Amino acid sequence: MSFEPGALLASVLISAVGLGIFLYGKKQRRAPQLVAGIVLMAYGYFVGSVAWMVAIFVAILAGLWAVVRLGY
Repeated sequence: MSFEPGALLASVLISAVGLGIFLYGKKQRRAPQLVAGIVLMAYGYFVGSVAWMVAIFVAILAGLWAVVRLGY
């Protein structure tokens, strides 16, 4: 985990989005949202670069969109 201001801000914002997705998945009993929310809340601890954080964030959201679009 990086302690640069940009990385900290990106990590907090991405984790907040992950928390929202997780809570939605918990309330609606939807496994894809639960998993995506947990991953979004956790991966910021292991990635130090803001560019990589944003790239992974977009990839996870695209994956979630694709899975939901397929009907899961």
